[in-house]
Amino acid sequence: MAIRISKKCSYALRAVFELARRRTDAPVTVAQIAGAQGIPPRFLESILNELRHAGLARSHRGNVGGYTLALPPKQIAVADVVEVIQGPISLAAARGSKSSASKYFCGDSAFESLWKSVDESMAQVCRETTLADLIKWERASEQTLVPDYVI
Repeated sequence: MAIRISKKCSYALRAVFELARRRTDAPVTVAQIAGAQGIPPRFLESILNELRHAGLARSHRGNVGGYTLALPPKQIAVADVVEVIQGPISLAAARGSKSSASKYFCGDSAFESLWKSVDESMAQVCRETTLADLIKWERASEQTLVPDYVI
């Protein structure tokens, strides 16, 4: 069982990643972010608006307007973005809730403890992983790519 990340949440993570990657004082337009990350522009505008209301992004008006991060990349955790877009990081929603009418089976408590531990571990990794970490990992992977000059 894996954590379910919605398409909207995936796009939000890619959008803040792009803002972090371009980290300049100049705002990045919706079109630039959408083009670089393959996000539908109209959907991206809605996502960026949510991130702005949550204090993770800033909007800049005018003909040189766009978006920037509201905080340095090392201060924005993956969990910050995920929780703004889809709520707490948990497998509980993916498992479904146990109703009071359902029958108890041997092992239910043990499995519930296991899933709780998995939830806590996933949330901790997302809280500890920042946009700066993602940028560092991406740059490291770019350096290990071997060019293929076959035509």
